[in-house]
Amino acid sequence: MPELPEVETVCRGLSAAIKGKTITKAVLRRPDMRFPFPEALQPSLQNARVVSVLRRAKYGLIALSNNKTAIFHLGMSGTMRIDADAVQAEAQLGRHDHVFLIFEDGTSVTFNDTRRFGFMDLAESERLHKNRFLKDLGVEPLSNHFHADYLNQALAGKVTPMKAALLDQRIVAGLGNIYVCEALFMAGISPRRQARTVPGKRAERLVPAIKTVLEKSIAAGGSTLRDYAHVNGELGYFQHEFNAYGSAGEACSKPCCSGVIKRIVQSGRSTFYCGKCQH
Repeated sequence: MPELPEVETVCRGLSAAIKGKTITKAVLRRPDMRFPFPEALQPSLQNARVVSVLRRAKYGLIALSNNKTAIFHLGMSGTMRIDADAVQAEAQLGRHDHVFLIFEDGTSVTFNDTRRFGFMDLAESERLHKNRFLKDLGVEPLSNHFHADYLNQALAGKVTPMKAALLDQRIVAGLGNIYVCEALFMAGISPRRQARTVPGKRAERLVPAIKTVLEKSIAAGGSTLRDYAHVNGELGYFQHEFNAYGSAGEACSKPCCSGVIKRIVQSGRSTFYCGKCQH
């Protein structure tokens, strides 16, 4: 499933390609994605100008000139594809191309999702924070609001494992399994440690570790696990720089550590960590 860095990369690519342009044709090709399309989605998209394309957690937000915002989630296998020739792109649409947008300059954007776990929603821009998918989200990990003091308060008294606490979208918005593993590894914190024991010096290490891991991944273009791809079709490559995720049985990459990366299962998800240097 695309995580925060992948969604950020897609939103930046879309913004560069369609910001300021008007949608002259909007086609919703099938209704049976994860959730049905809102009835107002197609007419709200058509003839609207794209004001901005931003990310919130793992959601993409396409703000429109009619004070509506189209919200998209890539699910497990969703991609956004940009084509310079909309006529040719429309003629070649496949069964998994669910949303097709044509812009005034003849380019197009196609939302493709093989597994159909992705979706699109619509909200009044002024009430975006009230949307059912966005209203309970915590702070953005790359924002100035995410700092050690915030994390100290958010984790106080929590007896859940640290990894589970970081995956709680009400605490930090957008963190996923891969990058939580990497951030905990960088900070030297065990994913099994109770969250209530992290406030203090551990939180002071963890916050910059989370920011660094995400920023490095965004700079690298996102990871390419499963079906993720850039809007321009190029695959990211940050997965080659993983230090813990997917490295079970390999030696710890930290200098002066003779530990071995272990794999355990937490809440049905694989967790990778070094039992020696992560405490």
